[in-house]
Amino acid sequence: MSNLLNPDAIFSNNEMSLSDIEIYGFDYDYTLVFYSKHLHTLIFNAARDLLINEHRYPVEIRKYEYDPNFAIRGLHYDVQRAVLMKIDAFHYIQLGTVYRGLSVVPDEEVIEMYEGSHVPLEQMSDFYGKSSHGNTMKQFMDIFSLPEMTLLSCVNEHFLKNNIDYEPVHLYKDVKDSIRDVHIKGIMYRAIEADIEKYICYAEQTRAVLAKLADHGKKMFLITNSPSSFVDKGMRYIVGKDWRDLFDVVIVQAEKPNFFNDKRRPFRKVNEKGVLLWDKIHKLQKGQIYKQGNLYEFLKLTGWRGSRVLYFGDHIYSDLADLTLKHGWRTGAIIPELRSELRIMNTEQYIQTMTWLQTLTGLLEQMQVHRDAESQLVLQEWKKERKEMREMTKSFFNAQFGSLFRTDQNPTYFLRRLSRFADIYMASLSCLLNYDVSHTFYPRRTPLQHELPAWSDRVAASRVPLLQEAQAK
Repeated sequence: MSNLLNPDAIFSNNEMSLSDIEIYGFDYDYTLVFYSKHLHTLIFNAARDLLINEHRYPVEIRKYEYDPNFAIRGLHYDVQRAVLMKIDAFHYIQLGTVYRGLSVVPDEEVIEMYEGSHVPLEQMSDFYGKSSHGNTMKQFMDIFSLPEMTLLSCVNEHFLKNNIDYEPVHLYKDVKDSIRDVHIKGIMYRAIEADIEKYICYAEQTRAVLAKLADHGKKMFLITNSPSSFVDKGMRYIVGKDWRDLFDVVIVQAEKPNFFNDKRRPFRKVNEKGVLLWDKIHKLQKGQIYKQGNLYEFLKLTGWRGSRVLYFGDHIYSDLADLTLKHGWRTGAIIPELRSELRIMNTEQYIQTMTWLQTLTGLLEQMQVHRDAESQLVLQEWKKERKEMREMTKSFFNAQFGSLFRTDQNPTYFLRRLSRFADIYMASLSCLLNYDVSHTFYPRRTPLQHELPAWSDRVAASRVPLLQEAQAK
């Protein structure tokens, strides 16, 4: 308890010094601006109504309401089998986290369905988490996808409870299209603009971060998929009417991740009235707003290349993957869930539970050499207790799916991708206020498995009283 985790810290996957960073880039949604819990309810309700009104789904699904505590980010959805699940870094399904509709699928059924608990590579989602090119899995990485997962599960639940025969692939596509239309048709944007105080969590720290960087002579740019008027109203609310003075370049409706790969689309200037101009762009000017374009043209016009650029975003695939793999930019992931998970991990109940769970695991490894019947009965009791404690640990974070970052014993697939595509990660941009602009982030040297002694060697060396007492019993 004397070494608690700091929810406002920045965590490093790769050594990086801010003294090397001259240019800071930002996504908009869930990076510069955060939304209240009301937004996901709005998206859920609007998409549900589109299913009923435009896709002719049963009007009875209107009885389902959004549950903010049902799903977590990073889950996989099997499009053909209509099940939602959590998968670890090694493509293994975490048993007990597979849901068909709103009900958990028994472990035995999952094992029969997948001929074990491993998902082959060819069935996993593609590079950007999508279900395409024969892949049957879709990974939900976006914070905006939480209402989508919940809606999918609710409609599945309705069909199953009422014995309605349906095609899971069609359901997935219809829900995906309805969620997309909430954005594309402007339903979400208009609602937020009409009641900005309800949906946007005002945070003066966003302006404080930008002002700090500007005061130290850093260049800044914004690349977002959101439309111009929507971004302008939001930034006026959280930063001020002079927000554009802080940015050297502003790009809206960029259509990431295509923005980072498609070399064909030119930039278009957007005037004060939101009208698209036809001028050829020779320079990206401060104070102007540009639409579309592509990163290759951006690099040509700005010269902002390589590791002196640090870009922040919340979507590990759409915002960060291409930048670190193809362009050598440094990347920072915004993971809002981090703050709440660290606070849970700092509780006495969690610390005590994890301490005993680790001790119990050590006992199982050390004592399994005893093959007599009485010892085997004790080992089975310990295994049962370990399983119960794992379930308890999962429920600390989310009753259905547990932690965003861990399965029972392994990192999640989400964390695997986070570790690969983000140099640093944090709960919000405000964490930058806790560090000097020349601070160097050093990743912790975590022991590899072969760098740790086996449990039996560790016990022999340390003579842990608790283990000795358990052995005696």
